[in-house]
Amino acid sequence: MYRVWNFITAYSILLIGGALLALIWANIDAHSYHHFVEYPLWFNSIIGVDIGHWTHAYGEAAHHYEVGDVEKVLTLHYLVNDALMALFFFIAGKEVWEAVILKNGSLRGKKAATPLFATAGGMFGPIAVYLGLAALLGSDVYDAVARGWAIPTATDIAFSYLVGRLVFGAGHPAVRFLLLLAIADDAAGLVILAIFYPSGELAVEWLGLAVVSTLAAYFFFNWLPRRLDRGDQARPRSTWMRQKLGFWPYLALGAVGWFGFVQSGIHPALGLLPIIPAIPHADRAFGFFAEAEKYLHDILNEMEHKLAVPVEVVLFFFGLLNAGVEFNSISEPTWLVLAGLIIGKPVGILLFGWFAAYPLRLGLPQGMRTLDLIVIGFVAAIGFTVSLFVASVAFEAGPVQDAAKMGALFSFGAVFLSFIAGKLLRVEKQDT
Repeated sequence: MYRVWNFITAYSILLIGGALLALIWANIDAHSYHHFVEYPLWFNSIIGVDIGHWTHAYGEAAHHYEVGDVEKVLTLHYLVNDALMALFFFIAGKEVWEAVILKNGSLRGKKAATPLFATAGGMFGPIAVYLGLAALLGSDVYDAVARGWAIPTATDIAFSYLVGRLVFGAGHPAVRFLLLLAIADDAAGLVILAIFYPSGELAVEWLGLAVVSTLAAYFFFNWLPRRLDRGDQARPRSTWMRQKLGFWPYLALGAVGWFGFVQSGIHPALGLLPIIPAIPHADRAFGFFAEAEKYLHDILNEMEHKLAVPVEVVLFFFGLLNAGVEFNSISEPTWLVLAGLIIGKPVGILLFGWFAAYPLRLGLPQGMRTLDLIVIGFVAAIGFTVSLFVASVAFEAGPVQDAAKMGALFSFGAVFLSFIAGKLLRVEKQDT
């Protein structure tokens, strides 16, 4: 099975460390914490949050700055959530792309059919629970929280995979099932963010900039060198491109595409996704988090390797800038998000997984029981990173957003529920 411990250790320590520091800081001195989050880096009229929105969020201290005639301000929060988190989603998008496009990709063929059905259940279940309970609480609550329906659909791939290995053992077929489900969930989450949570009014014409930059990257730095090298086994042009230019043309044109997303109204954190198909990639993949992929030297994998440490640092700041929620902010959205995750996920995954396995006769992996779907559901209920991100874009900064974020943080309780479910349902660990 895949070796993930080095990645998980760095990922978890920095991300959780940032989140814990934010929680402590916000509950000791909320005023200084929020000033840190909204600290202005650059007043301009190109990128950032609306100057009026920032002035309101920053409070009286905003009047101490001579901003001049500008429309936007680049804050620390915007820099991390809207710009640097694009690197995180780039890595996630790269893995999803390989899982779909490569011949041996994990999301291709019949082997992925049941996990894909279970993924749908793991999304529709939380939505139904979240909105259903919100409706029972009355129209006022429903209207206030309805926009956050996607928050409990998320699954934190890295943490879920780690817990799944601990509950089932590294060699259990349920771990691979969980991994396929998490990858598919990640792909669906990217689509949801793009469609349902735009960062502003949609300006489709700016998407043309992302399309043109992607096509230019593919044509000039990928297709054309290979075309000119036809019949020449030495492949001099392609080799020169790889050795001399490396990933820099793709990074530069990816940045152009990111700016197109900024102006188009689609969330900028997704802005590097269009460039992924244009980058030369290996014709095989060893799997999500596979250590063996460090031996692949195509440009796409090399970009992922070089981005690993910067993304870990970005995730520390993401936790620091997003998890600072005061405990007195706990309210209805907290419990709705949590219920969507720890009730909706297991129920949805069980029902849809069972339907795919038996009425549709798609089956389960050999050695995996129907009851294992329940345990997988609890493991997949760890929303954390992506749930926090969705909460930050679903609601404006304020009590509802803070309460929803607290629900995402509380989803770590699913770790304990996973172990309890594993014991009660008599999961037999398989370490090899």
